[in-house]
Amino acid sequence: MARTTPYIVIFNPAAGRGAARSRLDDYRRLLEAQLGRIDISITSEPGEESELADRAVRDGYAGIIACGGDGTWGKIAGRIVASGRRDVALGLLPAGTGNDFGKSLGIRADRIDRVIRGISEQRRRTIDVGRVGSRYFLNVVGFGFDIAVIDDAATFPHLKGDLLYRFCALRQLFKYRALAIDLDDGMRASKPRAHLMLTVSNGNYFGGSFLIAPKASLEDGRLDAVSIYDTGPMGRAALFARVSKGTHVGDSRVRLEQAQRFELRLEPPVRYEIDGDVYTLEEPTLAIETVPRALDVFVPAP
Repeated sequence: MARTTPYIVIFNPAAGRGAARSRLDDYRRLLEAQLGRIDISITSEPGEESELADRAVRDGYAGIIACGGDGTWGKIAGRIVASGRRDVALGLLPAGTGNDFGKSLGIRADRIDRVIRGISEQRRRTIDVGRVGSRYFLNVVGFGFDIAVIDDAATFPHLKGDLLYRFCALRQLFKYRALAIDLDDGMRASKPRAHLMLTVSNGNYFGGSFLIAPKASLEDGRLDAVSIYDTGPMGRAALFARVSKGTHVGDSRVRLEQAQRFELRLEPPVRYEIDGDVYTLEEPTLAIETVPRALDVFVPAP
């Protein structure tokens, strides 16, 4: 159906532990100044962004602008990809705790004028997305240490953003128990090995500002699996410092593999995260793969 406006904003006020609510009026003003009239849908419960995205696709919007964090962005992106509508582009407005995926595209809250101008000027990139079963992701699937950090972060409601993740990561360096994982990239399977953490990444960053996959590309048709093997508390601390700068690749305790598809073998149940949202794996295997050039996203103006 024809629209009086080509754009709809799906806004998650719960993002960033509720801090997103304070951004709505400013973002609306900036968007209307650049794009003219826009429609806005506001979520009222967890997961509703998927339903609103499905409706926006059916209603014929050419641009769906997701306002929230990585979880909100990933869910809305997944519904666009699942629809098969290649004429619908995704805009990203940062309002979450980490906003990790945006960093790979130069999308940051302190550059919001350029982000919105990129939408108005139709500046787009066609990117890969990841898939885990029926779920799609933009940024990362993570196992092990990062789940412990996410759980710990939930106990500190007054901290936010990068500081929260760094604080909780430091705490968990001395508490976390390693997870045994087999990783098969289709060329060779590894033996079970105790992992401090395993991430399978489409984007470069996770955990607020950690450069976990410095060689990852959003356009190469591959995912980057980063295995960080377990060691003692001091070794963990050294790895933590290196991951924060992206210099961990090449360390003897770290293995980087790039492939279109990975199969993991673990002893269930195992909790893991997809773009910051936590799920439980009840089966002993899990396949993670890339969907090449699956989505158009708006990128900031220079």
